[in-house]
Amino acid sequence: MDIILLERVENLGQMGDVVKVKNGYARNFLLPQKKALRASKDNIAYFETQKAQLEAQNIERRQEAEAVAGKMTGMSVVLIRSAGDTGQLYGSVSSRDIADAMVEAGTSIDRRQVELERPIKTLGLHGVRVRLHPEVVVTVTANVARSADEADAQARGENVLSRDEGFEFDDDLDADEAPALEDLLEEPAAEENESKAD
Repeated sequence: MDIILLERVENLGQMGDVVKVKNGYARNFLLPQKKALRASKDNIAYFETQKAQLEAQNIERRQEAEAVAGKMTGMSVVLIRSAGDTGQLYGSVSSRDIADAMVEAGTSIDRRQVELERPIKTLGLHGVRVRLHPEVVVTVTANVARSADEADAQARGENVLSRDEGFEFDDDLDADEAPALEDLLEEPAAEENESKAD
């Protein structure tokens, strides 16, 4: 299907370009989102009459998006999730989860603006693209951790998976305690020998 773009679409073209796309992509995404019109003679003529107004609206929206992007630069959101010892999440973090965390942090964002190639399934710091406008993209850090303390450690650059959180061994045994331990280990063996002799 031939369409005329009403705004810049990544990997497709700029505003005003007439491009050929698959019918499903046009019908299910571009046309309902008002990103394009069918490239009929009437629609091309309509676009030419509205071109200056559309470009002015685009510039205004881009400036607003750039102002928001300035506030979001370096932003990090913490997402607390359950995970195994290897760092594999028991569930996953989706674009909706990230958008909700960003709204809680005080930004006005829609989940469709969060661009995840695939859901996040591991602990750690993950860079996530947020498209505020077709021409304005900002990267936000998603800090996925098991607890708030772990999230703070990850933010400082520590590898939380390599930290020893298991048993602590006391290496400061006194010299006179060592023989007592050896005696304890030898006593059951002596009792076994006595029972075999009977």
